[in-house]
Amino acid sequence: MTASRSPTAGRLRARAAAGSVLARAPGRVNLVGEHTDYNDGFVLPAAIDRSTWVAARRRDDAKLVMRSDDLGETVTVDLAAPGDGARGAWSDYPHGLARALVASGIPVPGADLRIASDLPLGAGLSSSAALLVATGRALLALAGATVDPVELALLCREAENGFVGARSGIMDPVASLLCERGSALLLDCRSLGHRPVELPGDLRIVVCNSLVRHELATGEYNRRRAECEAGVASLARARPGIVALRDATLADLGAIRDVIDPVLFRRCRHVVTENRRVLDLATALDAGHLSAVGTLMGESHASLRDDFEVSCAELDLLVEIASGVPGVIGARMTGGGFGGCTVQLVRSEAVDAFRHRVATVYRRETGRLPEILVCEASAGAAGDARPA
Repeated sequence: MTASRSPTAGRLRARAAAGSVLARAPGRVNLVGEHTDYNDGFVLPAAIDRSTWVAARRRDDAKLVMRSDDLGETVTVDLAAPGDGARGAWSDYPHGLARALVASGIPVPGADLRIASDLPLGAGLSSSAALLVATGRALLALAGATVDPVELALLCREAENGFVGARSGIMDPVASLLCERGSALLLDCRSLGHRPVELPGDLRIVVCNSLVRHELATGEYNRRRAECEAGVASLARARPGIVALRDATLADLGAIRDVIDPVLFRRCRHVVTENRRVLDLATALDAGHLSAVGTLMGESHASLRDDFEVSCAELDLLVEIASGVPGVIGARMTGGGFGGCTVQLVRSEAVDAFRHRVATVYRRETGRLPEILVCEASAGAAGDARPA
């Protein structure tokens, strides 16, 4: 959705101060490849036509004045004060990105930032990466500087890891920047090599928000990363040269099964098999083998549920309901887990029946009416027809 057609962008433009620049960055949904990015693996995300917008105007001082229209909050920080650090709030994302740009040598000025989004927060659709990318593009425009999109993605990850304190991988900012309209993006998270994978034109990406977010999500996400690192250490003792789960095979895992903790074995098995599923699903899409796509999405969900243990009852229910609706090609949870969303590939003519069935059954079973977003694969921020 370009800036001129977006209601959110239009409202933000009307409220923004004169002389502001406007930047957009989309959220993303991951078709397959969950918890593989921080293991140097493969992922297959697609940007969606829901975005975060940042209007930015230069200031005469070094302050960053950040206003969230959606939250109704304004936060001010001083970029000239090194001790003005993270606050454990949403403002840490634009603040951290500004400091990452400054540390990289870009003369970021003080700025008034006005932020609005039509991405649901906390749903696993990468609203945080969209905020980082949109902020980066807006501040770069104010500074009169350009940065390669991959370098900007790395700066976004640096801000999230080092300043915000979230141990996220590289997939989300790369997807927000580099996805192409009508395609998913096959990304090698080690080399950052990537290519578009065209999606059939008669399919829609349908996202179902469970409307639950379990409190253990952040802590368990970091625990899973630690478990993967412990698994790598065990594998490396048996086969030197393994530096990430990307390097391991099922045969490698089998060789240490009797000496590795069973929980670590399952965590590693998920990542190893998920990497294979990403490559196989991209091949299936290239060949138009949609039955294989559905099988691989189902296997991914089962692995996330049983081996990685990041699903929950509500996500399992949504996948079960979706899988029984005619015209659904595949369904799985997406995002870090413990709540959030499922993603479905649905034939266009089946979308209305899908929405009715999922809403009816999920509300009957849980008492909640799920938020259902019918999305198109969108262009990333770097390919936007209306850059900042």
